[in-house]
Amino acid sequence: MSLKELADAHKANKVSFGIKEVLKLAKAKKLKKNSQVFVCKDTREETLQDLEKAGVEFEVLKNKKDISEELGLDFHSEVFLVN
Repeated sequence: MSLKELADAHKANKVSFGIKEVLKLAKAKKLKKNSQVFVCKDTREETLQDLEKAGVEFEVLKNKKDISEELGLDFHSEVFLVN
C-alpha cells in the first residue's frame, strides 16, 4: 500500500493511530487478516521491537513529518493501522 492509499483510507475513517492501539488488537487477536500496519521510517527502535514481539507485520513508509502532512494531521504518529 502506498501513502496515497493510506490517505484514502484515512479519508474513509479506516485508520487507527498509535502503537498502543495496534498492540491491544494484536494481543486480543482482533487484527483482521486484511489489516495492514504501517510505520514511519523514523520510528523508534523500541516501537519496532514491540511490533515484532507481538508478531505484527508492517510496512515502512516515509518519515513522520511527511506522513502527517500528506494525511492532513495536526500531530505525528509512528504507527498506522488500516483495519
